[in-house]
Amino acid sequence: METSPHRPAWRDLGVALLLAVVLSLAWAARDWHDLAALRLPDTDDMVRLQQIRDWLSGQGFADLAQHRLGAPPGLEMHWSRLPDLVPGLLLALLTPLLGGHGAALAMVILWPALLFFLALVLTGAVARRLGAPAATAILIAALAYPATSLFLPGRIDHHALQMVLLLLLVRALLGTGRLRDGVVAALAIAASLVIGLETLPLLGVAGVALVLLWVADRPGSRDRLFGFGLALPLALAGVAVLFRTSGWTVPACDGFTGLSWRAAQGASLAPLALALFALAGQRTLRSRAIAAGIVAALAGLAVLTIAPQCLSPYGEVDPLLARLWLAEVGEAQPLFGAPPANAIAYTGLALVGLLATLVLAWRRRSPGWSILAALQLTALAVTLLQLRGAYPAALLAASGLAVMVGAARIRGALALAAAWIAGTGILYPIAATAIFPPHAEPGPNCTAPESLARLAALPPGRLLAPLDLGAYALAATPHAVVAAPYHRNNRGNRAMYDFFMGAPAQSETIARQWGIDYVAFCPADLEGLAKQASSPHSLAAELRAGRVPEWLVPVDPGDAPRVYRLAKRH
Repeated sequence: METSPHRPAWRDLGVALLLAVVLSLAWAARDWHDLAALRLPDTDDMVRLQQIRDWLSGQGFADLAQHRLGAPPGLEMHWSRLPDLVPGLLLALLTPLLGGHGAALAMVILWPALLFFLALVLTGAVARRLGAPAATAILIAALAYPATSLFLPGRIDHHALQMVLLLLLVRALLGTGRLRDGVVAALAIAASLVIGLETLPLLGVAGVALVLLWVADRPGSRDRLFGFGLALPLALAGVAVLFRTSGWTVPACDGFTGLSWRAAQGASLAPLALALFALAGQRTLRSRAIAAGIVAALAGLAVLTIAPQCLSPYGEVDPLLARLWLAEVGEAQPLFGAPPANAIAYTGLALVGLLATLVLAWRRRSPGWSILAALQLTALAVTLLQLRGAYPAALLAASGLAVMVGAARIRGALALAAAWIAGTGILYPIAATAIFPPHAEPGPNCTAPESLARLAALPPGRLLAPLDLGAYALAATPHAVVAAPYHRNNRGNRAMYDFFMGAPAQSETIARQWGIDYVAFCPADLEGLAKQASSPHSLAAELRAGRVPEWLVPVDPGDAPRVYRLAKRH
């Protein structure tokens, strides 16, 4: 049995709403100093805010370029306009009431809170379909680190929306299939592909699961397959019209480009072909399996032929940038290449949840639990390559952990306490920090509101700064920025590294060629840049030793960050 009628659904809505409101308010109060100044938690959140502002200020709907980033006339971002729609609407509606700053502050709190509520509601719906305690699953999901970090106030980037769409997709795969479920699954996949490709492995596994349910002739599986097969190509055609960007022709498979769309459209013909095959008459298990195998092979061949770049989405990144920057991005690190504390914090809950789900799939022989286990395994496989796979792995663990807690309740207080400890995701980073305490003292915060205000007070110019500071400066100041942590910005990012890692004379040449007005850096940045430089007399090493070349003139005595202007040539 894969439904849970024991608790009215409206009560689960109440639990989800209460948790979303209370936790969002608590997080906002904790981070109020930064939030009030619109200093958001992540570089992507800052640039997303700027992207929304640019759009509302008149930049074209399809123009996704950041015109103050990189080499003129700007950088074509690999992002999509879809995640901007609701926050843009909130900002537009609230600005007449609260003013520009107040509206932006309200938006960066409300939008993640709304997504958090939807994620909790869908977690409860998934649990109900599986026969798991829905309210318990909602509570576990509300504390499911690292997934909860995507819903913090200020997290307006697209990852939280991807998690909501993934849960909607999972919900459509469970239970007795209907035509409507197939359409919902198709719309969720199409929207996810428009937003970004981070969840692509999970979307692929979900599509395979939907086909396998039909092969196994589960109740309603043919109707669900038909809805999916018919809706997916149409949905992809529609979003290609609505969300085609100015970077549509970029020859990359790193976002919603013409290349990735053609690959997705080619793959979408597979479920359509199977749906038409199913309608042609009664089919045997063997004929369904053979048809599915043939169509899957043809679809895979078509995708590889159309878009071989999709095998290496970051293949165009400059090799030096791939080594010095991309390999050091926390959520992009492989599991066994990450610091032990990060590995435990990210994967602890996911591993326990996978174990619980596998046990349930074995004992109940339920296709629903098997699908959930397959998705969790896929998410953990992604985590082996990039820690970002732990986000969906933690959310998808909630139903299995809820059953584990329910079973422990029967065994007594000690078993119940152990189950809750194992199923509370926020305890894993606490334990990881206790086992592997950080050794380095944190340096000055060069992206604090006060630091960014110092930069914003300078007359507008072109700023050269390390990547993260560049992203914050893009949204918090009027300056054009050379470098920021975006993989398409090869020229600007390489210029920044060459500037700091080169000899001072070479660095001055780079600064003059780029028309740099200001140079800013955090003292902590210099140590890594100096170590990475091939020469012991790099600009980073000289600045670290306190030897400032005469062509750099201090702007003020501040140290977080240190800011210089370029002296005029004599």
